[in-house]
Amino acid sequence: MRVVLVLLVIATGCIGDMAGQVRSFTGEAQLEDMASRFAPTPLRVDISELTGGDRQALAKLVEAARIFDEVFLQQMWTGNIALYQRLQRDTSPLGRARLHYFWINKGPWSEIDDYKAFLPSVPTSKPPGANFYPENVTKAQLETWFSSLPEEGQQKAKSFFSVIRWSPTEDGKKGVRHSLVAVPYSEEYKDDLTRAAGLLREAAALTQNSSLKKFLTTRADAFLSNDYYESDMAWMDLDAPLDVTIGPYETYNDELFGYKAAFDVYVNLRDEQESAKLSAYTKHLQEIEDNLPIDPEYRNRKLGGAAPIRVVDQIISAGDGAHGIQTAAYNLPNDERVVQQKGSKRVMMKNVQEAKFHSVLVPIARKMLIRSNAIDVNFDSFFTHIVAHELMHGLGPQQITLDGRATTARAELKELYGAVEEAKADVTGLFALQYMMDHSKETDLAKVLPSDDAAQRQLYITYLASAFRSLRFGLKDAHGKGMAMQFNYLTDRGAFVAHADGTYSVDMGKIRDAVRELDHDLLLLEAKGNYVGAKKMLNELGVIRPPIRRALVRLDSIPTDIEPIFVTADELVPAATAAPAAKPAVASKKRKGR
Repeated sequence: MRVVLVLLVIATGCIGDMAGQVRSFTGEAQLEDMASRFAPTPLRVDISELTGGDRQALAKLVEAARIFDEVFLQQMWTGNIALYQRLQRDTSPLGRARLHYFWINKGPWSEIDDYKAFLPSVPTSKPPGANFYPENVTKAQLETWFSSLPEEGQQKAKSFFSVIRWSPTEDGKKGVRHSLVAVPYSEEYKDDLTRAAGLLREAAALTQNSSLKKFLTTRADAFLSNDYYESDMAWMDLDAPLDVTIGPYETYNDELFGYKAAFDVYVNLRDEQESAKLSAYTKHLQEIEDNLPIDPEYRNRKLGGAAPIRVVDQIISAGDGAHGIQTAAYNLPNDERVVQQKGSKRVMMKNVQEAKFHSVLVPIARKMLIRSNAIDVNFDSFFTHIVAHELMHGLGPQQITLDGRATTARAELKELYGAVEEAKADVTGLFALQYMMDHSKETDLAKVLPSDDAAQRQLYITYLASAFRSLRFGLKDAHGKGMAMQFNYLTDRGAFVAHADGTYSVDMGKIRDAVRELDHDLLLLEAKGNYVGAKKMLNELGVIRPPIRRALVRLDSIPTDIEPIFVTADELVPAATAAPAAKPAVASKKRKGR
């Protein structure tokens, strides 16, 4: 799971209007306006304390990362690569504007406008199955085909790491017919994965860090074998200055079933001091699990291993990690076998979060919150809730039993799982932080987690300010849909209060109980694998209501998100080709010794 921190700026005054007009935004000026919602932000990281071998390995990793931008283009849409090549050949001002916004979105659909097309001669919106399934096959046909397969065949067809394709077969007198088949990623993307595997092996040979060497070697093997288990286990043991995440992980782009994983890449430099400080939280996860607001029968009596937290500065991201709204943190792996044995790892990209906080969240707070609330918005509360969000992905019901059948919450909730799980992580994160604040004086948490009344107020108010970013994410996105559900639930219970001038505030007398109630409801949906209940809740609450739609107009002058410029990566290995980008607007801090 990943956290994406976003504010969707509505140039026309409301979400619906912008989404409806995207098709007419074909001119250069309009495309530049749309791209300007992403503030160009240089990411410069001080790598001077890396060893010579690690610096050389880093250059290989940057090369490997860029391969996955084009792999992800293939995964998004069958026509993406050909379209990208045509756009690169068009050097006119309009062509450059089209290429720039295409590259931000990694496709011809504007992510923050509910994936509406902004280029001519393409489908009006992103295919719900992306390019993981044939575009001319319905969800019902796929479900029928899945159910016709033996158990082993179903596992392959529903695997994170396969695509579904038509295959011609001989049919006696009828000649050639076509049938559906599951094609492993190692075959579908063979050329790109072979190139990437070679670069990972070269990087492994250059570093002296044994854990990095093992991860890169086993991940290179996985690209060609399609078996990611061993390398996921090695990634959990990764303990190196270069913190690398590369592989197929998140399933958000599969809006049909949520089965298929897109390729993510994050190459980061670890912040040892911040990582050590936050490790105190992981000692209390079982205690939090044992006190979740849900019946004891649904709690995990023993969590599956440690939950390390890594605080890093991002050097480069690619693939699914580098389109539209930028990822600020992630919690991986998603393989339940690995989670049971090793737990999961939380990676917090602090330089990305700082850029988002200062350029987006602070201006939002000034416009959307009453003055007495706005002054309580602070980076520590913002960062701490992101940490808690990522930790909470590993808590609560995951492997469940329904009518004697072993399954998972993800499998039962299907395409609804992303929105429910992101909302659950947000709300359980608030519950967990409140629990730890209530008990911090009894533990070692007092050193890293303030617990006075001011700190509690700042936590909930900063969460409210953050809600306005995610609400404008667009309801096609799991985070946006999940936040709409949270916002409406808490507003209905009086925890969020709307004022006549369009501003909002937190009712501190109601917020704690409302969060606890919502957390119970979300945890129970997952515990029971309740697809019908999840759909009902999302349909009723996962919407943008007219009052908030009108209030969001206040944010029309604030940037949506950042457009990262990978300065350090480009200095190491200049990109062979790149989409034209706007000039940097925000200077980044140079972090010595990180």
